[in-house]
Amino acid sequence: MILKEVSAKVEAREKIGIAGRTGSGKSSLTLALFRIVELERGHILIDGVDIRSVGLHTLRKAMTMIPQDPVLFQGSLQYNLDPNALHSSEEIAAVMREVGLDFDTSREVNEGGMNFSVGERQLMCIARAGLANPKILVLDEATSAIDHHTDALIQQYLRTKFACTIITIAHRLHTILDSDRVMVLEHGRLVEFDRPQVLLEDKGSSFFQLAKSLGFGGVKPDE
Repeated sequence: MILKEVSAKVEAREKIGIAGRTGSGKSSLTLALFRIVELERGHILIDGVDIRSVGLHTLRKAMTMIPQDPVLFQGSLQYNLDPNALHSSEEIAAVMREVGLDFDTSREVNEGGMNFSVGERQLMCIARAGLANPKILVLDEATSAIDHHTDALIQQYLRTKFACTIITIAHRLHTILDSDRVMVLEHGRLVEFDRPQVLLEDKGSSFFQLAKSLGFGGVKPDE
């Protein structure tokens, strides 16, 4: 068992960051949310509904995850971004431009997307999420292979495009400093859950110590 007595409530359209060192349980939360791994005990409720009471297709249709390792399939860009053919080529091209891509939607994608860079594949996954218009968006360090300038543009795109609940698993703390609240996990337990500014101002907080060790958020190693 990795997660231990984690209890928290997230409001609709709230931006939540999840922070913690390797092995703290960050990714396990998302595995449980998408029911990739079923809960051994406890409950996850979305709008008051236990997620185990609905079918996997219904559950996952309401959520979108942008993974750390971007996934593309053999076929056209249009198929990869809109596999259910719900949008026009013009709509898809517009979303691609919004995330900084300038490819023809008919361009072919090799198996695994190996004819595109990792950064380009991640941008395509972000564009795909934009078209899906989910109720809950989960980002697992989705901009890790993107340069800082493009990362800043993507963060702005995520803030303005997605009118939904956003959960960001952070490996680089700057990606969650503008979150409404931050969950800090240690050894599978939720030890802090507050606004990032509040946690950074408390030099005794686990989040401050994490930022200090990584040199993020204006926190210097000698503070």
